[in-house]
Amino acid sequence: MQTERPFVMSIAGYDPSGGAGLLADIKTMEQLKVMGLGICTAITLQTESQCLSLEWQPLGEILKSIDVLVKKYPIQTVKIGVVKDAMMLIEILKTIKSNKSNIKIIWDPVLKSTSEFAFFDLNSLSLLKNILHQIDLITPNYHEYNILKENELLDQQQCSVLIKGGHRDDQLGVDILKENGSEISLEPGEGNSECLPKHGSGCVLSSAIASWLARGENLETACKKGKHYIEQFLKSSPSLLGFHST
Repeated sequence: MQTERPFVMSIAGYDPSGGAGLLADIKTMEQLKVMGLGICTAITLQTESQCLSLEWQPLGEILKSIDVLVKKYPIQTVKIGVVKDAMMLIEILKTIKSNKSNIKIIWDPVLKSTSEFAFFDLNSLSLLKNILHQIDLITPNYHEYNILKENELLDQQQCSVLIKGGHRDDQLGVDILKENGSEISLEPGEGNSECLPKHGSGCVLSSAIASWLARGENLETACKKGKHYIEQFLKSSPSLLGFHST
C-alpha cells in the first residue's frame, strides 16, 4: 500500500459533466496530493447548468463499500456530499464510526442544486439533532445555513460550521467559521470578492478542506487553504465549469 499520500474518501454523487460530486472531489484531491477514494450515492444526469434526473444507489451497497474501504485503507478524512435524507446520512456516519472512530468527517449539505433541483428530503432534518456531534465540519452556503437554523440543528453547535459567503447580500465572499464557540471571518483574497460562479464550487471547497485536514492542518488553516484553492478555481474560466490547479 502506498504511504506517500494520506487517504481521503468522498461519498457523493456522480455528475457526468465532471463539475461537481465525485469527479470534482477526486480532481481536487489529486491536485492537493492526497489519495482520493470515492463511493457513489447517486447517479445524476446533468450539465453544468441543469440537473435532469437522479437515481439513488441502494443504501446497502453504499454501506458495504464504506465498510470495505475503511477496513482496507488508513483513511483520515471523509467528505460527504449529496445524500437522500437524514436516515441515509445517519447510517453512513454509523458505518464510518463503527470502523474507525477518529476519522474526521465533513458534510457538505447539498439541499438543492443552483438550478433548484431538490436533493435532500428536508422533512427528515429533525432526525439529525442527536448525531451532529459525529461530524467535524458542516459547510453550508447562506441559504442552506438558514434552513439548518430554522430546524434548530445548529443552536447548540455540536460541530464546527463554515458558512460560505458566495450568496451573501453583504460582504460577498466572506466566509464565517464557527468553531468552539468563536467566529472567525475568512476574507477573500485581493481581487477575489467577485469571482465568477462555478458549478460544483461547494464540492470543490469541502474536498479541498478535507484534503488539507488529512495533510495535518488544523481546521482553521484547512479552511483558509481550502478558500484559497476555491478562489483559484472560481477565477480559472469564464464558463460554469472551472479548471483545477494549485
